[in-house]
Amino acid sequence: MSMFDSMKINASGLSLERLKLDVTSSNIANVNTVRTEEGGPYLKKQVLFEESLMREKSGIHQGLELNSFGVKATGIAEDPLNTKFMYEPTHPDANAEGYVEYPNVDMADEMIEMMTTLRTYDANATALNASKEMLKKALEISR
Repeated sequence: MSMFDSMKINASGLSLERLKLDVTSSNIANVNTVRTEEGGPYLKKQVLFEESLMREKSGIHQGLELNSFGVKATGIAEDPLNTKFMYEPTHPDANAEGYVEYPNVDMADEMIEMMTTLRTYDANATALNASKEMLKKALEISR
């Protein structure tokens, strides 16, 4: 494992959390969007991600080892379930029965997601700074 691996792991976390903030912001901005270019209401989006794994040579076993190198986004998924219908017969997007289909975005859930993401981002930034300080101290000692 390289001495810069911890920084790479934290950087991948920072990138993921930034993407999650962008998606959450988009959800909040479209909380009342009933008509999109695709047709129908805006659908809540979520970031899909997984652990980023790499195969490396192992010095101990003289073989290949699977090591974690942070996280990576694998996509953004729309959730087509739980859209809300409200009776508004005068709305231009009302169906034949007078109901308008609204997005499945809940403001409280999005605010919680945003706070969680911001705290995770902050934790990654703190860990990145700690790694940077340790490397700086190691350079000072090695002089």
